[in-house]
Amino acid sequence: MSVVGIMGGTFDPIHYGHLITAQAVKEIRNLDKIILVPCYISPHKTDAINLDSHHRLKMIELAISDLKGFEVNDYELKKGGISYTIDTLRKLKDSDNKLELIIGFDNLVKFDTWENPDEILELAKLVVMRRKIDIIPKKKNKYFDTAILVDTPSIEINATQIRKRVKDDLMIDFLVPKKVKEYIYDLNLYK
Repeated sequence: MSVVGIMGGTFDPIHYGHLITAQAVKEIRNLDKIILVPCYISPHKTDAINLDSHHRLKMIELAISDLKGFEVNDYELKKGGISYTIDTLRKLKDSDNKLELIIGFDNLVKFDTWENPDEILELAKLVVMRRKIDIIPKKKNKYFDTAILVDTPSIEINATQIRKRVKDDLMIDFLVPKKVKEYIYDLNLYK
């Protein structure tokens, strides 16, 4: 039976912060693989305007093309609409794997607002990436007790910063994989 990490997000664009932290969790949790799942519309960012989904998917494919133990799944993009983690876990769960849902610490703080959080925990272990700067709040939701906190590197890269740098004609060489950078520039994305 394989142990599979599921890591979702908008990945607009995917960057080294995503990849470094995902690799850290993969090693710490001894996962057989990590599946990156780009969302169509995040339930917590319904007003955000994302790049077309086929571009986000292609950039993920390019970013992980040479990485062992990484896959991408386009279920949420094909499904369309608001992407709920519970639907994705139901789709990916089978008798041949154990799932571990990988989320950021900021998402644990609001995990009680997610769609069917109790059922999510029936389908997957909750693995939370925690950086040294993350502070456990005084008032915690009940999911803190079941979450597996994993110390991950603090990588101060974010997609908003990358999109702005591209728009402002600043280099992004050390923020995204080379193939992703070339794809962004070749197609004149984020301009």
